[in-house]
Amino acid sequence: MNRYSPLDVGGPSPLDMVRAVPRILRAPHLFLTEVTARHGAAAAIPLPRTPVLVLADPGGVRRVLVDNARGYGKATIQYNALATVTGPGLLAGDGQRWRTHRRVVQPAFHHAGLRDVAAHAVHAGRRLAAEADALAPGRPLEVLDATSRAGLEVVGHTLAAADLSNDAPLLVDAVGRALELVVRRAASPVPGAWPTPSRARLAREVAAVDGVCARILADRARRPLDDPRDLVGLMLAAGMDDRQVRDELVTFVVAGHETVASSLTWTLDLLSRNPSALASVHDEVAALDAAPGWDDLPRLPYLRAAVDEALRLYPPAWVITRQALADDVVAGVDVPAGTLVIVCTWALHRDPALWEDPTAFRPERFLEPARRDHYVPFGAGPRLCIGRDLALVEEVLVLAELLRTHTVRPAGPPRTVDALVTLRPRGGLPLHVERLPGSRP
Repeated sequence: MNRYSPLDVGGPSPLDMVRAVPRILRAPHLFLTEVTARHGAAAAIPLPRTPVLVLADPGGVRRVLVDNARGYGKATIQYNALATVTGPGLLAGDGQRWRTHRRVVQPAFHHAGLRDVAAHAVHAGRRLAAEADALAPGRPLEVLDATSRAGLEVVGHTLAAADLSNDAPLLVDAVGRALELVVRRAASPVPGAWPTPSRARLAREVAAVDGVCARILADRARRPLDDPRDLVGLMLAAGMDDRQVRDELVTFVVAGHETVASSLTWTLDLLSRNPSALASVHDEVAALDAAPGWDDLPRLPYLRAAVDEALRLYPPAWVITRQALADDVVAGVDVPAGTLVIVCTWALHRDPALWEDPTAFRPERFLEPARRDHYVPFGAGPRLCIGRDLALVEEVLVLAELLRTHTVRPAGPPRTVDALVTLRPRGGLPLHVERLPGSRP
């Protein structure tokens, strides 16, 4: 038995945890990776009252997320913090409500809906290129901000089948500020230590989110609801009330827009620092007859592999948490009911025992189909992200359209990672985005 935990597995001592507080606050993904590297792919963290199992073992991850998924719930600090902003939507919710809502919105992610997404993604790539062209010569593009702006069109049409050019930026910004506050709260080493001014700021941001959502819902309700493909239309047609629709709307801003902008940013950064991979992408998109579209996706295997590899290195869901609802055995460890299980995707995706040259950007590793229980950028099992295919279509076609006419190169050293709701480059990410010789605006 572990001296400091009811889990019979190695892990840091309470004193180790106290000493690690600055690292936990600064880089929690690296701290969790250090724990699994030092104590094994299943390790215990000593916290009062709740057993905590940190997991980077493929079999254990599969047990929790796939084979015994119904034995684990989402009543964790991570999802409770997110629910402060999103409500009990598909990201933070659980149980029958989650199953009902998922069935309602599923048609938005069928192939017919993804074809519409493809067209908007190409247009978003074009907007990204135009933004780069508008800069003064030699000035880098702030890619995280630019990918966020470029993706707003896709968000608007997916969420509400409308041009949300006025409301979408307000909604995304308010959600982002609210999430920053709750992430800080969840990361506090002192439970409940949250200053009153932060509570007041969060209340203001959530009120701003609610106001924007109310306008989007009212506008969508005025338009026909027969055979809708957008998320809000599907939910309204199913008779969901305004609060339920609001929660799912905010959830998809977080789970869709935030994650795609982060992933696009890291993919561009990695391509800019790997000239041979970038050249392979340029060759592939140059072979297209015209601007890319839905039917061209099978002709872009290397670009898709580059996106997959970027998701391995910088998974937006860098940590996944679950609470054991009943006693279980995970990776050979007896796990009592109530245990908090922390799946560290970052550590799993960079484990040298699972990946050859794990920190290198090598898209080629994804060109051959293979079963990869150790690759879970969108989760796994019944809680697999419902927007996975949408995100991949959007990312591949945004990048294909941009890199058809432009190239990228670094504007400085690699950025430090901020592990927030997603993985973000600290201080943003400037890149030189330059038009290729012979391409026309």
